Amino acid sequence: MIGLLLAWTAATGTYLLYTSVAFGWRGFGARGDGSAGSGPGVGLGGAGWTARIARLRDWMAQAGLAEVRVRDLAAAVAGAGAVGGFVGLVLFGAPSAAVALGLGGAAWPIAAWRARRRALRTAAQESWPHLIEEIRLLTSAVGRSVPQALFEAGRRAPVQLCPAFEAAQREWMLSTDFERTTAVLKARLADPTADAACETLLVAHEVGGADLDRRLEALARDRVIDVQGRKDAVAKQAGVRFARRFVLLVPCGMALAGMSIGTGRAAYQTAFGQLLVVVGILAVALCWVWAGLLLRLPDEERVFQ
Repeated sequence: MIGLLLAWTAATGTYLLYTSVAFGWRGFGARGDGSAGSGPGVGLGGAGWTARIARLRDWMAQAGLAEVRVRDLAAAVAGAGAVGGFVGLVLFGAPSAAVALGLGGAAWPIAAWRARRRALRTAAQESWPHLIEEIRLLTSAVGRSVPQALFEAGRRAPVQLCPAFEAAQREWMLSTDFERTTAVLKARLADPTADAACETLLVAHEVGGADLDRRLEALARDRVIDVQGRKDAVAKQAGVRFARRFVLLVPCGMALAGMSIGTGRAAYQTAFGQLLVVVGILAVALCWVWAGLLLRLPDEERVFQ
């Protein structure tokens, strides 16, 4: 009974921590307008739930999972959790430790997708200044139309961004509607810089204007400053990030060493041993999440969605 109670407490705490970080939830509570209060936004109007679904879709697009169904992601998380629980049961022989490691295993795909999303966003942030500058040169010096300049620059974009530009070009070839084309590109990239660039190009295409060259130049300069600032911040955090990963291995090594000495494995199977295992796992998880929050750089908010 104590093991089940500890497992339920660990599961609830992990759920609240993850939803607080990933979705910004601050506890349970009804909200009438879905925009204020401390609840998760499942209120009378449903606006909070819709906003979170849209945020999840943006997150998936930024991680390169735009065409993956949510239930497939849930199945991957459940499978990884089952594997982690099995490993915990084999190592410690205790259900509470199995549940705790199962939750950790379920968090592994999410961590992998977060790393993939971070890599894709970094590639997009570093490439957009060059793309904007190339579009500026194509529209001003070469005389290309705005859609042609966008697609030509997109063909020389990083490989991670090419599928989005190809989808936008297909939409243009089918509809010749540049507004719908930019909407496809913004939805596939889900990037603030892409939103601003697409809106600038859309206005120039629809109403014209001689200041497109100046606006694109200013946008490219702003993006270069932002990318350089982020690179400097990441470089300063390199040693701390390495230490954060290294410290994660220390408790695992201590646990394996404890099981291999004398009656260490039997000690883990006692009620007090299970309690210490769960407390240790939760302490490591909390410190890992806390350190990640301290090291996280602020993300730009999308405006032109």
